[in-house]
Amino acid sequence: MFYLLHGNDEFTCREHLKKLRKQGDYGYNSDTYVGGETPLPTLIATCDTFPFLTGARLVVLEGLPKKRKGEDASANAAADKPKKGKKSSKSSTETRGGFEKGLADYLARLPETTTLISLVDEELPASSPLLKAAHDHGKVIQCTLPKGAALESWIHKRTQALGVKITDEATSLLANFTGSQLRMLANEIDKLATYVGDRASIDVEDVRLLSASAQEARIFDLTDALAQRNRKQALDLLHDLLADGEPPLKLISTITSQVRSLLLVKELANEGLRIQQIVSATGMAPFVAEKALRQVGKFQTAQLEGAYRQLLATDAALKRSRMTPEMALDLLVVDFGNISSQ
Repeated sequence: MFYLLHGNDEFTCREHLKKLRKQGDYGYNSDTYVGGETPLPTLIATCDTFPFLTGARLVVLEGLPKKRKGEDASANAAADKPKKGKKSSKSSTETRGGFEKGLADYLARLPETTTLISLVDEELPASSPLLKAAHDHGKVIQCTLPKGAALESWIHKRTQALGVKITDEATSLLANFTGSQLRMLANEIDKLATYVGDRASIDVEDVRLLSASAQEARIFDLTDALAQRNRKQALDLLHDLLADGEPPLKLISTITSQVRSLLLVKELANEGLRIQQIVSATGMAPFVAEKALRQVGKFQTAQLEGAYRQLLATDAALKRSRMTPEMALDLLVVDFGNISSQ
């Protein structure tokens, strides 16, 4: 049996892979290869090997060879043509198109004793020979990152699977703060489900209290106040966070991370990158990148660089216990708006 797992939702693809691994008794007959690092003949030879002491063999192929610079449909077609000489034949399968075509041709003769799973962290086009062969000789599972209502539905189903309910308001909050980062969302939901315990219902206050993304959003409110030179609001927010039990050193670390993000986003925005390009380039949660992009216009680069140095100095002062954490943070907030742009 052949399974093709493809799409931009790496987390769900991995979950499908875990389930498929548990469906058979493979014993010691389990091999994993990385596309681009394993020659196609090696992969085929493993698939053709009769299983030892069990009735089935599992072979997992993670990824496909990367496309070479300038490789396109015409290059793929040329790579697919048989060429004279052993060396030329080998090089043709090392291209992305050649590897896909070679694997697709092999699937028709995949032994019944072998389960082959190909995991591709991108959506394959309809023209892909591997996708066509998977439809003919196996099963295709496409995993696409959920957005909007689909993301909120995903959160509801995830919590229900844990025997926990979640309010619509809490669902919206998690979706807004975390975006389609499903691995992070799954971790947050697991943590929230454990926290509510027998109460078995997650509400907005639980999310605000426990979710790292929600806490980060509150600290964004703090940097918002600093950007607006509103020291009173910034101090109030700081004291609220401390009263909620946020460790001072953790606050410093999170604020430092945000200032670093602001510097990076400002640089990329100055280069003309749009929000989706910034998210892709930095790996930030969409919420974080969007918030940072709205804030960077309120700061000059020199101000952010000065704030970053000041944060590092405050962190060092706290670790050396030269002043109380509350005093160090208060001084940081008061001086933050006075950083010179010179």
